[in-house]
Amino acid sequence: QLQLVESGGGLVQPGGSLKLSCAASGFTLDYYAIGWFRQAPGKEREGVSCITRSGGVTNYADSMKGRFTISRDNAKNTVYLQMNSLKHEDTAVYYCAAQAYCSGPVRYWGQGTQVTVSS
Repeated sequence: QLQLVESGGGLVQPGGSLKLSCAASGFTLDYYAIGWFRQAPGKEREGVSCITRSGGVTNYADSMKGRFTISRDNAKNTVYLQMNSLKHEDTAVYYCAAQAYCSGPVRYWGQGTQVTVSS
């Protein structure tokens, strides 16, 4: 079965950090660019970050620059999203997705992991 599984979400105080993981099973992640997306209650899904197949290029939404870092370990078939200086407005369900290329069509979606930033 081909799937992406996110983990690492949870409850964190403002200013805190979390590291999300996106692990693939049934296929090899290094054939794909991997994007992180999020969806807050009542809002549309938005792009957070993306990393190319080789990991050589990364991009971030403006509000995440300097706070979030995307990385990948193809040997572990896993992509990570390190999130620092978290804010209330970062509360959302975070999804990873396997894409043909960053900003390209999504081939596979994960099921999502909840991140809640609250004091």
